Amino acid sequence: MILPVILSGGSGSRLWPVSREHYPKQFLKLNSETLTLLQEAIRRTENIPQCLPPLLVCNEQHRFLVAEQLQQLGVIGSRILLEPDGRNTAPALTLAALTALELFGKELPEEQLDEKLQLLVMPADHVIERIDGFVAAVEQGRALVEEGHLVTFGITPHSPNTGYGYISKGEALGNGYRVDAFVEKPDRDRAQQYLDSGDYLWNSGIFLFSAKQYLAEIGEHAPKILECCDAAFAERQDDLDFMRIGAKSFAACPSDSIDYAVMEHTRHAAVVPMDPGWSDIGAWDAIHALGSNTKDDAGNATQGDVLLHDVKDSFVRSDSRLVAAVGVQDLIIVETDDAVLVANRDHVQDTKQIVNALKAQHRSEGLVHKCVYRPWGHYRTMVISDGFQVKEIVINPGQTLSLQMHYHRAEHWVVVQGTAKVTQGQGHGDGDNLKSFLLSEDESTYISLGTVHRLENPGVIPLRLIEVQTGSYLGEDDIVRFNDVYGRVADQAATEGQDV
Repeated sequence: MILPVILSGGSGSRLWPVSREHYPKQFLKLNSETLTLLQEAIRRTENIPQCLPPLLVCNEQHRFLVAEQLQQLGVIGSRILLEPDGRNTAPALTLAALTALELFGKELPEEQLDEKLQLLVMPADHVIERIDGFVAAVEQGRALVEEGHLVTFGITPHSPNTGYGYISKGEALGNGYRVDAFVEKPDRDRAQQYLDSGDYLWNSGIFLFSAKQYLAEIGEHAPKILECCDAAFAERQDDLDFMRIGAKSFAACPSDSIDYAVMEHTRHAAVVPMDPGWSDIGAWDAIHALGSNTKDDAGNATQGDVLLHDVKDSFVRSDSRLVAAVGVQDLIIVETDDAVLVANRDHVQDTKQIVNALKAQHRSEGLVHKCVYRPWGHYRTMVISDGFQVKEIVINPGQTLSLQMHYHRAEHWVVVQGTAKVTQGQGHGDGDNLKSFLLSEDESTYISLGTVHRLENPGVIPLRLIEVQTGSYLGEDDIVRFNDVYGRVADQAATEGQDV
């Protein structure tokens, strides 16, 4: 059987301003009007024979986003493994292999583990347009794994791309090849040589191997990683749909990729070529390329409310308003409700430098959108100024915010859709000092500074309200939690960028 392991830890900085650190590209609908990139990856696994529900690996910050997207697909039986800190792919896959053996290893005889329990490792943010070609390659890889190989999948190159690593093919192995070498991203001339030779493939970052054999290889070539992951896994705890591992032990783990830690050193690396219409959606030029079927006669691809005149070979996207372009060529123009990116197509890889500058200046545009998603729904900042801000809050049916208090601000709530259950009182959140009441549409209430309060949606339609905050300090970290059904604690407020 195959256990898909979907890695959902990237930040997607080169797709700013649509992708943000707290809501990165894997959670966005960049290739489909109905599914996010993560959901496409999950759906992709359903076409593979003898495939288990996927194991997803993500960080603490994104855990509820992953859980919600699984729920939207109706996927049952998946587990979500939380990394306390990012340590690259080798430690993540070590934890995944340990989890696989814990969950499924006891169902198989020891002598069958190498053959019967295989991990299919996929990043959450790739596009694969031809699923049948992908499934066929996985089946070819499965045969090589059963022969004792660790398989990576190489993409047949169509251009001298300098944004990908390459794999040099060695001797033939059935439907694949022995890996001769992994090659770093080349310059243009060398990439052209690789393409012309026919001996190189793009490194997709997709793998298939036995869970047991991977642990043996990581133990041989990167023993410190296995030691730290073993210790962290032994300290694991289940929390709702999540598996938490020991943060202190994992913090001591070296950071390394599977390529450097294992694949470049093992004697059993194999590569299976495939050409399923793959893209890693690394930057906006990849989105422009994906729109090849919908480009106009001048080579332009557009999304949203866009008007063009005398524009060539450009990509223009609008999220919140009309965007017009006149007399330009080879541009990427991306608009959101709080930022606009204008870049030459040949320089979009450098968008991450803008994100780095935003972080250095402690600006929120690199972290969150005006619309911020939470496990209970979402909120959107409408107006912000000295001493006050206005938010639209949407709470999903049956969901509840934490019981909380603020030291520096008061809040005024006006219900515009649905029914709100409001709990409020004084003290430290104990029940005797709290009262609850219902608010309907066009009704409001005032939460004074220092008042303990909570919002719930007891209805069957989304609850929508306007919140006006006033006070001397309106930072996202002014929150004290007394109770939370999602297991969040007070000191997470600042790191998660949430105040409700």
